[in-house]
Amino acid sequence: MLSILIPTYNYNVYPLANKLMEDASRLGIPCELICMDDGSGSDLNTANERINNLPNATFLISKKNNGRTLTRQLLAKQANNDWLLFLDADVMPKNDDFLKKYMDLISDSNPIIFGGIAYNEKDYQLENSLRFKFGSKREVVSAQNRNKLPYRVVCSANFLTKKNMFLDINALNLNHAYGMDYIFGMTLKTQLIPVKHIDNEVYHLGIDENHNFLAKTKRGLQTLHSRNNDMIILNNQINLLKYYRILKKIRLHNCFGQFMLYLDKPVTSNLVNSKNPSLFLFDLYRLGYFCRLK
Repeated sequence: MLSILIPTYNYNVYPLANKLMEDASRLGIPCELICMDDGSGSDLNTANERINNLPNATFLISKKNNGRTLTRQLLAKQANNDWLLFLDADVMPKNDDFLKKYMDLISDSNPIIFGGIAYNEKDYQLENSLRFKFGSKREVVSAQNRNKLPYRVVCSANFLTKKNMFLDINALNLNHAYGMDYIFGMTLKTQLIPVKHIDNEVYHLGIDENHNFLAKTKRGLQTLHSRNNDMIILNNQINLLKYYRILKKIRLHNCFGQFMLYLDKPVTSNLVNSKNPSLFLFDLYRLGYFCRLK
């Protein structure tokens, strides 16, 4: 038995829920679906309430905003089954055998399986050019390559996991609401949890506009900075932290942070307004911002 769990915030998740339950019925897969709105107070919840009319499906509304990490913990506790399929609200399975691929791999030897992410060219717009390019170039990685470094390319928008294991691992990171994929992957590595990657992608539909993506990027960097001295962080390799520590060792991190602040206007213009924003500049932008955090 499978529990499909979807945290959402101000998003119409009914089309995804309907698709999943139709596929489960067609494939003969017994499952439940639980979706929880994270206190958004959105008018879109009128559409989401229709999830309650689907067989074995429930839509819940949190009274307060808990953040995605805690919302996942609450959903996992609500689940009635031993295996959990977590999906972000703004995705859609790429293939019709999406659920079957996961079900065929359920095993105690595979306590967590990541399916991967995909992007559709038709979803590209000037307004989301940075997020689209970053996702297409950095997040879209074949399972073969992801399995070479299984804890580095972790995309929590689409994964299957054993319930008890997830509750224990996720509980270690409940104090942080955003930017948790880095932390989640490193926690799995530190706890010696076997990770498997497969080619079972979902399309990312809710692609942030460039200004919003930069704001979320900063929030994620704040999360990472707050954990910079944790053993979980120190014992793992993140490129941004590697370059930050080099700059700090030679006492140039403050200078670099101020230098990037001086260039902030032209760099931000490229990232926000360009049809083809530079990911190299985006990396420098992130490193400079990280160097300025106190």
